[in-house]
Amino acid sequence: MKIQSFGAAKTVTGSCHIVNENGVKVMVDCGFFQGNKDEENKNSELGFNPAEIDYLILTHAHLDHCGRIPMLIKGGFKGKIYCTKPTFQLARLIMLDTAKIMLEDYKHDLKKRLRYNPEKKSASHSATSLSSANFTTSRSSSSSPSSVLLYNELDVFESLDHFNPVLTYNTPFILDEKHNIKVEIKDAGHILGSSFVKLMFGGSSIIFSGDLGNKNKPIVNNFSYPDEADAVYIETTYGDRLHKSFDDSKTELFNIIATTFKNGGNVLIPSFAMERTQDILYILKGFYKNGQLPKCKIFLDSPLAINITDIFLKNPEYFRKDELQLFQKDNPFEIPYLTETREVEESKEINKFTDSAIIIAGSGMLTGGRMLHHLKHNLWRKENSIIFIGYQARGTLGRRIVEGDKTIKVFGEHIDVNASVHTINGFSSHADQNELIEWLSALKNQQKTKICLVHGDEDKMNIFKEKITPLGFNAYIPSYAEEIEI
Repeated sequence: MKIQSFGAAKTVTGSCHIVNENGVKVMVDCGFFQGNKDEENKNSELGFNPAEIDYLILTHAHLDHCGRIPMLIKGGFKGKIYCTKPTFQLARLIMLDTAKIMLEDYKHDLKKRLRYNPEKKSASHSATSLSSANFTTSRSSSSSPSSVLLYNELDVFESLDHFNPVLTYNTPFILDEKHNIKVEIKDAGHILGSSFVKLMFGGSSIIFSGDLGNKNKPIVNNFSYPDEADAVYIETTYGDRLHKSFDDSKTELFNIIATTFKNGGNVLIPSFAMERTQDILYILKGFYKNGQLPKCKIFLDSPLAINITDIFLKNPEYFRKDELQLFQKDNPFEIPYLTETREVEESKEINKFTDSAIIIAGSGMLTGGRMLHHLKHNLWRKENSIIFIGYQARGTLGRRIVEGDKTIKVFGEHIDVNASVHTINGFSSHADQNELIEWLSALKNQQKTKICLVHGDEDKMNIFKEKITPLGFNAYIPSYAEEIEI
C-alpha cells in the first residue's frame, strides 16, 4: 500500500491523499489551498493525473477538502465520489459559491489590466467575451495569480453528477468488490455530516482523520474513535495548543458584546459560513432566551451562510441527540433581533448602524467577502470590536490583524485598526492537542501503527510529534507528493 499527499502536507489546507493498492487508486479529499499567494498558486496544478484515480472519498464539505473536485473532473476523473448526504448538499453550495467568486475576481482583474494597458488586443478580446461561460483555465505571464479561472459553475454541475452520497456512519461499504476494497466512516464531530475514513484493502487498512472536531459543542456530536489500522493520517491544525472550554468562550463572547454596546460600538464577527456561523447564532439565541442579550440588531450578511443554515435544518438526524428535541420544538437559529441580508443593497444599509449591532459575515479569514466592506466602515472606530472565532491561515488579512498590524489595506484604502481585537479559540471546530491525543490513544496496536501528521503548519506538527513520541506513537511528517509505503 502506497500513499501520497498532494495537499495538507506540512501545511494546513489543500487536503488531498491518494492510496495506491495493487493498481487501484483511492483518493481521500481534493481540497483548495488557502492562505497567502504562494499557497493559492498551488491550486493551478493538481500534481497527478486525475484519469488514474478510481474512487474519491470526501470527508466533509469545507473548501480546503472539496474545492478542487471540479478540476479533478475536468482533468479526466471518471469515478464516483462517496460521502454522507449533508456533505454532498453542503459541498454543492461551497463549490458553486467558489466558482462565482472566481468569476467575479477574474472580471475584476481583467478590468484592471485593461485600464493599465488598453491597447492589448488579447485583453480586449477577452473583455468582449466576459458574458460567455467558456473561460480558459490557463493564464498568460501578464496575468496575476488571482485572475486564474480554475472552473466555472458548469464545471461544478458536471462534478455533481459524480457524487454518490450513500455513506452512513459505522456501516462498512463495499467500494470495489473485485479488489476487496471497503470503506467505513465514523463521525468526526467537525461539521454537519463530517467523517473520518477507514479504507480496507483485504488484510491491510488505513485511517484518514479528515478534520476532527472540538468536543462538547452544540449541534454536532463529539467525534467517534478509531479502532485499528496499519497507518493513520491525522490532522494537526491545533496540535500545539489547548482550547478554552466552550462555556468559558460563551462567557467571553457575551462580555465582549456587552462591553462594546456599553461603549456605543458594533461587534464584527468574521465567520466561516459553515458550522461556525450556526454555532454563533445558536449561542446568541441562548443569550436571548436567557434574557442576557441586550436589545440590538444582529445581521447575518452572507447568502451562503443563510443557505447552509437551511441545510442544517433539513438534517436533524445528524444533530447531537441531547439537542435534537430543542431543534424539533424551535428553530435554534431564529432570533427576533436577527436580519438576514441576501442582496448587496441590503448589505450596504448595515453600515448606517453605528452602535449596538452584531455583524456576522464572511470570509472567516478575511480573504474576501462582505466583511471587508464592514471593516472599512467599522475597524477604525475605537468603540467597536472584532472577534475572530476560527483559524487564521498565514498570509491572510485575518492573521495580520490578530498578530497586531495597526494599519491594513482594504480595497486600496489604508484603514487604522483602532477597534478592539479579540480571539476566542473555544469556538473552534478543530480538536486541540489533548483531544487529538485522546483520539489517537483509542487505537489498538498503537506501536505497530504508522502515524502520519498532516493538515497543520510544520512548526505545529513538530510540536505535536514531540508530544506524542514519548507516548509510544511512531510519528512521521510526510512531504508533498512523498510516497509512503505501508
